[in-house]
Amino acid sequence: MSSQNSQKEVNGFFGKPNCPLKPSGGALACMVNSEIGAVLAVMRRNVRWGVQYANDDDQIEHSLIVSFKELRKKIFSWHNQWHSIDPVMYIQPFLDVIKSDETGAPITGVALSAVYKILNLEILDSKTLNVDNALHLIVDAVTSCRFEVTDPASEEVVLMKILQVLLACMKNKASVSLNNQHVCSIVNTCFRIVHQASSKSELLQRISRHTMHELVRCIFSHLPNVEDRCHRPSPNTENEVATQSQTLEVEPHVNGYVSAEADHKTYEIVDLKDSTSYNADSSMMDPYGVPAMVEIFHFLCSLLNVIKDIEVGPSFNPIAYHEDVPLFALGLINAAIELGGASFENHPKLLALIQEELFYNLMQFGLSMSPLILSTVCSIVLNLYHHLRTKLKLQIEAFISSVLLRVAESKYGGSYQQQEVAMEALVDLCRQPMFVTELYANYDCDISCSNVFEGLANLLSKSAFPVNSPLSAINTLALDGLIALVQGMAERIGHDSSSSAESSLELEEYKPFWTAKCNDYGEPLQWVPFVHNMKHIKKKLMIGVDHFNRDPKKGLEFLKGLHLLPGKLDAISVANFFRYTTGLDKNLVGDFLGSHDEFCIEVLHAFARTFDFRSINLDTALRIFLETFRLPGESQKIQRVLEAFAESYFEQSPHILANKDAALLLSYSIIMLNTDQHNAQVKKKMSEEDFIRNNRKINGGNDLPRDFLSELYHSICENEIRMVPDQGVSVAALSRSHWIGLTHKAKQTSPFIVSDSGSHLDYDMFAILSGPTIAAISVVFDHAEQEEVLQSCIDGFLAIAKLSASYNLGEVLDDLVVSLCKFTTLLRPYFSEKSILYFADDMKAKMATVAVFTIANRYGDHIRSGWRNVLDCILSLQKIGLLPSRLASDATDDVESSPDRDQVKTLSTNSPASQVPATTPARKSSGIMGRFSLLLSLEAEEPAPQPSEEQLAARQRTLQTIQNCHIDSIFADSKFLQAESLSQLVRALVAAAQRPHKGNNSLEDEDTSVFCLELLIAITLNNRDRIMLLWQNVYEHIASVVQSTVMPCTLVEKAVFGLLRICQRLLPYKENLTDELLKSLQLVLKLDARVADAYCEQITQEVMHLVKANAMQIRSHMGWRTIISLLSITARHPEASEAGFETLSYIMSEGAHLSPANYVLCLNAARQFAESRVGFVDRSVKSLDLMAGSIVCLVRWFYQTKEAAGEEAAIKMSQDIVEMWMRLVQGLRKVCLDQREEVRNHAILLLQRCLTGVEGIRIPTEMWLQCFDLVIFTLLEELLELAQQNSPKDYRSVEGSIVLSLKLLSKAFLQSLLDISKSSSFCQVWLNVLSCMEGYMKMRFKGKKSEKIHELVPELLKNTLLVMKTSGILVPSDPIGGDSFWQLTWLHVNNIAPSLQLEVFSSEELEKMQEKNAKAGCSPLPDGSVLVRPNETTTA
Repeated sequence: MSSQNSQKEVNGFFGKPNCPLKPSGGALACMVNSEIGAVLAVMRRNVRWGVQYANDDDQIEHSLIVSFKELRKKIFSWHNQWHSIDPVMYIQPFLDVIKSDETGAPITGVALSAVYKILNLEILDSKTLNVDNALHLIVDAVTSCRFEVTDPASEEVVLMKILQVLLACMKNKASVSLNNQHVCSIVNTCFRIVHQASSKSELLQRISRHTMHELVRCIFSHLPNVEDRCHRPSPNTENEVATQSQTLEVEPHVNGYVSAEADHKTYEIVDLKDSTSYNADSSMMDPYGVPAMVEIFHFLCSLLNVIKDIEVGPSFNPIAYHEDVPLFALGLINAAIELGGASFENHPKLLALIQEELFYNLMQFGLSMSPLILSTVCSIVLNLYHHLRTKLKLQIEAFISSVLLRVAESKYGGSYQQQEVAMEALVDLCRQPMFVTELYANYDCDISCSNVFEGLANLLSKSAFPVNSPLSAINTLALDGLIALVQGMAERIGHDSSSSAESSLELEEYKPFWTAKCNDYGEPLQWVPFVHNMKHIKKKLMIGVDHFNRDPKKGLEFLKGLHLLPGKLDAISVANFFRYTTGLDKNLVGDFLGSHDEFCIEVLHAFARTFDFRSINLDTALRIFLETFRLPGESQKIQRVLEAFAESYFEQSPHILANKDAALLLSYSIIMLNTDQHNAQVKKKMSEEDFIRNNRKINGGNDLPRDFLSELYHSICENEIRMVPDQGVSVAALSRSHWIGLTHKAKQTSPFIVSDSGSHLDYDMFAILSGPTIAAISVVFDHAEQEEVLQSCIDGFLAIAKLSASYNLGEVLDDLVVSLCKFTTLLRPYFSEKSILYFADDMKAKMATVAVFTIANRYGDHIRSGWRNVLDCILSLQKIGLLPSRLASDATDDVESSPDRDQVKTLSTNSPASQVPATTPARKSSGIMGRFSLLLSLEAEEPAPQPSEEQLAARQRTLQTIQNCHIDSIFADSKFLQAESLSQLVRALVAAAQRPHKGNNSLEDEDTSVFCLELLIAITLNNRDRIMLLWQNVYEHIASVVQSTVMPCTLVEKAVFGLLRICQRLLPYKENLTDELLKSLQLVLKLDARVADAYCEQITQEVMHLVKANAMQIRSHMGWRTIISLLSITARHPEASEAGFETLSYIMSEGAHLSPANYVLCLNAARQFAESRVGFVDRSVKSLDLMAGSIVCLVRWFYQTKEAAGEEAAIKMSQDIVEMWMRLVQGLRKVCLDQREEVRNHAILLLQRCLTGVEGIRIPTEMWLQCFDLVIFTLLEELLELAQQNSPKDYRSVEGSIVLSLKLLSKAFLQSLLDISKSSSFCQVWLNVLSCMEGYMKMRFKGKKSEKIHELVPELLKNTLLVMKTSGILVPSDPIGGDSFWQLTWLHVNNIAPSLQLEVFSSEELEKMQEKNAKAGCSPLPDGSVLVRPNETTTA
């Protein structure tokens, strides 16, 4: 055939047929005719066919040629009736050529091409008449194809065409009519060609292998749609498969690969048809389905069994002899599993092949020295996990634990390539969405399984650590695995509603849990609590196992204490402990079970009954039994153990054995045979006949069946029963006995839990994973240089941070922050301006820096001690001026800004100059001392050197990185931090502010302290709703700054104004904290005098803003006392007094903000301003007006006492108001002595107003009396002394003040006359009034009497006497035993102005009054009035 046709056939080999449309009837006839012509043409070229046809006309033509000619006559008469024509009619001639052994390779090849073309034209489909018979004939003919080999090339062409036709048969739409036998024949034929191609060209080898793959894919792609018509689940399914696996695995495959000869020309299915278990019925003749797939899959598995014929030694490499065979078989198996998928579990025989035969071989080949084989095995296991993990729980555990983890850890001394492949497989598994969750739930939380997840986590974390730099591929793979784990968990956060934290699971009493089952393994609400509980039990159980392995008796007692065994031990509980617990020392278990102690014997029998021996051969049961402990060496112990085994086995499988004694004797015999066959010291081995002879008459006096004993003999010879526990050796761990025990255990294990996308167990897994993962990623990050590896590490760090925050694992997050901060290089002791050059080009440092602040921004809620490290990084950046402007500003900073207040704000550092390095950060000082210090420092500074272009570029790059960190958001958003995190942040700031920094001078320390203080204040303002969380720390820090500073500086400035600012901003929102906040302002009063003087004006300005904005919120006496104290200080301060007085005026004007709580305080402050000479006289006058004006408030408050809740409260309020009035007049009285005439006189006038303008207040008599004694009389006495002692220079116009004071006396006396006249002290007050007037009448100025006073006093006295006369107070009387009020009065009056008596009382009035009073016998004075005795002086 032409090379073009050959190429066309090769190209169309694996695709679908090339003709998309079916040709018409005439076209089909032409096509078939052309194929007939092609075959005849090639036959004519052969000498044999040509001579016979040309030379002898009488010679009968060969039947093959005749059949083609007959066919040629018919095809053009069928037209469009091809579907009604039996395909055998036009196919049979070609098939005859294919089957004929007389035809050569070229003729056979053309005939095969013709059949292939007919199949490709889709002439045959499921509707075609008798299509099933046609396909059967094609398969039979092609699989039994025979031809003469003339040359190697033509032979290969024929073989290729055979593959083409068989594959076309399977891909044809009518292939569903093929039966199981034909499909098996197709596969066997292709496999034989694969084998024979090994000695042929590369093209044939590749095509044959590809054809085999295509066939397997084509066959198993139908598995999801195939019903298992003949193979419903039955109890004997596993046995059938086991039988099948014993009969198919040797001859076709070992012969095909080892002993088949290269010149075989027939491709028949040898032994396959006769050896299957399906031949017992007609299933192989049914349309192909599960029986064929079982046969083929078993055939593929048995290809791997060649390993068992190779001798195993200590340094055995199972596949070293040739990796081609297993690779080919594994590839086909993988293809079958990929396409069959989850449908395998619907067919018990296929599933049993995977569970037992396939997985055992995968375990064996997993330890191959060939990385290629290991990689293929891992691909198969990954597919099996994806599709069938629910049916392969223990098999997957065994593969991961015994193969992947051990190879990846290089426990068997495997090559680096093997480690890498195993690690890749583990990482692929880790990338499966729910792999780790299912791993943890099914194994780590199962008491009878190992902690696979913990093993995986430990392996990945250890393997990520680089032994030597640079990183190896395994380090990077392990890193990928760790990151895949944590990122998978991070993505699942919030996908479930179950609680992540484990509830209290303390065991209060023993409850059997060994075989506990969950009610519903498909419902997370059921299985999540169940596995949590089982994991809790398992943790305690592992501690008990450790105690048991050291001392069995103490171990059992310890387990009783943990309530994992009953208080009174019973045999069943201890037997379950031995049976289902992993990690026990099998030697100790064997010794315990073999002991002669009665309780131990009970445990032994209970232990034997935990096994399910039903329908299991005796040797298999013995293997399963002896896998769980080490058989003791003493004969008596062996006797007891085997007796218990024999009894349990006979109870469950009494089919062949007559009694338990027969089971015991045969078990002994098997143990002896095992020792004989597998002990190197035994030279002469027992033969099969010897074994059968030794077991005669043991079955109740009868012989056991010979076949039964023979099977036992071969089973023991081929697969040793291992008496020694696993010691970590690969061969021991994966022995056939071990595998049999595992598959038996798999049938009884709990169901595989399939997890949904929820994060049900992620909390527990992350708690295990977090520490090692942080350490591993940190080490990799430290050693890595490639950007992609560094980015992977950062992704891992961020995922860990997200998980730590989600599960409230603050310690984990702190550890992470600490690790990352080390990589920023910002914490180095001498990080300075020069370091920017290195930092700008250090990719690792920049990535770590961005990560640190990303974590602080996103998950700051859960950072605790880590804030210290974050702040250290920030301080390093601040020191060299790399922080963004307004970092410390709070969210509402701009709302209340004003031109005045800007004077005390920190200057912004966001200026063009801030991007250029400077020798010292910009600072602003207030006050005289601060400005002077700054001036001196500026004069002393040398000009800073100009930075180079390189430095500027580096700084710009660094600034860009810092900008990406969004450091300002950490503090601006601090209001969203959880309480504990916020408290820790504040503590860290305080600690940083108070901590001296190594290598720094005092100026740098102060800058750091200032910066920290600004941040502290900003955070406080941002968290006004939670101020009590922070206040104690903030206040104590500010107090320490204030009290320890003796000179003006930026730090104390920030502290004082920060405190004021906090009060300003928080008072409107925190009424319950008003007193606490205002009390803190007492710190200002404790400032050193020099500091206070420097900042007094600005402090007063701030206090003024505070009062104006928050006066309504200040209600307590304590709060007002602090405010007024601050204002009082300013009264004598040149710069601050104006603002202080303005503030006081705001409070007192019209009583706007006066209250009983602040009244007395304000009076005292106003008096201090009135007495102060710092301002003009006008300010003192205004201060006095404020004092006097407050009388209005007293009147109002007194009126409000009527509305008091109770009588007692009203009385108390009245007393308080009168007391305040008393304080008012006393305060005014003090100012009445001021040296300044205007102030003095104004004070006296206002005092008079306050004494006489109290109609709205009921002043008690006692208070009036007190007022006269302490205020009025005292004032007059002091003025008299001043007038007599001081020169006119000091007190000018004292005379005028005395005149005003005397008028005040008169008016006050008349105002209170009605009240005090009823008092027993009235007479004394009246005499004091007269004495004062008399004294002033005698006073002289410069030796002369004052005309004004001499005119005023009599007039005032006359007016007073007239009022007393009118009121009936002053009337004549004649008491016995002393001078009367009347007499005393006139005695004093006559000394002052003798003519007054007659002016007030005429002689007629006096006579009438005396007569009237004499008759009444009464005195106008109350009883008890004190009169002046005649011998007492009445002059002042």
